[in-house]
Amino acid sequence: MNEMEYKDFYNRVGERNGWDFSKVKCRVLGEAADLYKEVRKVCSRFNLLLDIGTGGGEAILGLHDAALLVVGIDQSDGMIATAQRNLERLQASNVRFMQMNAEQLAFPKAFFQIVTCRHSPFNVEEIARVLSPGGIFLTQQVSEGDKLNITQSFSRGQHDGKSDGTLRDQYVRELTTAGFTDVRVRNYNTTEYYQTAEDLIFLLKHTPIIPDFGIDAADFIKLQSFIEANKSEKGIRTNAARFIITARKRT
Repeated sequence: MNEMEYKDFYNRVGERNGWDFSKVKCRVLGEAADLYKEVRKVCSRFNLLLDIGTGGGEAILGLHDAALLVVGIDQSDGMIATAQRNLERLQASNVRFMQMNAEQLAFPKAFFQIVTCRHSPFNVEEIARVLSPGGIFLTQQVSEGDKLNITQSFSRGQHDGKSDGTLRDQYVRELTTAGFTDVRVRNYNTTEYYQTAEDLIFLLKHTPIIPDFGIDAADFIKLQSFIEANKSEKGIRTNAARFIITARKRT
């Protein structure tokens, strides 16, 4: 997808579903990346927390009790609409959702003590600007080796032509150049077993793993071949490759 196609896809998914995959039945073997578990470890009840690319707010709403104020932003009005509906159900008074581009954060300098970003692009210089001295940035991103057997079966994927570790190393360089210290990286690669073909189809239709999945009828022929080659009594096997970076703004 080009940038405009991705934005359109992202907005449609946001209105329909957000990033809610709770109905997808998937068995995970190994330690999975969990950004917001790491956030809870470092966040104080006196902190102001910004979540970039918050989607439908499904994850960050689970941290409403960990900070004084939680602000979730997303470029998609569809995602923010879903986030607002989720917030209304939870009725957390210290959470705000705003439509905003991560390239231009409309907040004062050094406003937040914690900034997070999961599976979304971010601007390191903008994060450094809105993060207070000594504040912590945490991000979880999808590695190029994610869903490797699927992308090989379809001969296309969201990271076409990029070797594993490219995005991770880019972000580490950018954070170091921007003056962040104590930059730490942790890599994860778990085995996943999707329980039914419907679970796998839902994933592919609601993520950019295979760009434009399902538009061409041939995709379902490839999918059937993939399932036949990778199914077992545990489910349909693939992998989830992620990395988490934590970094502290220099005091």
